[in-house]
Amino acid sequence: MTASADPFTGLKEQAEEADRSIKAAVAQSDAELKATVDDARRQADERATQLSAKSTETAGEADSQWEKVKRDWDQHIQRVRADVDAKRAAHDASVAESDAEWAEADAVDAVAFARAAIDEARYAVLDAVWARRKANATAAAQ
Repeated sequence: MTASADPFTGLKEQAEEADRSIKAAVAQSDAELKATVDDARRQADERATQLSAKSTETAGEADSQWEKVKRDWDQHIQRVRADVDAKRAAHDASVAESDAEWAEADAVDAVAFARAAIDEARYAVLDAVWARRKANATAAAQ
């Protein structure tokens, strides 16, 4: 890793785009909102696939402490999506209200998880910059 914070900058930009998308979704028609939801799910699936591939690539290079977190996250996503898909079939108003409350609570939990992940990412990037600086200084001193 170079001394650049580009991965973290990309994370910031992704969070800002998500924020804009969420705010814009409130004013969308039902059809537009459904398309936005479907697109967000597709993007999340693609990101999960990329993360899985990256974890597999780096597993041989170093023991990835993130493997367990990633597996737990994958299992959580599978459970949540199975519940969402199953609940979409319900048409009762009280069930719909309960589903909405559950989805909102899940969204709050996902945001809290993401905030913690951002803190961890910040620490990891800063630690990598520090480690690279120490390695370069050691190499220069020899």
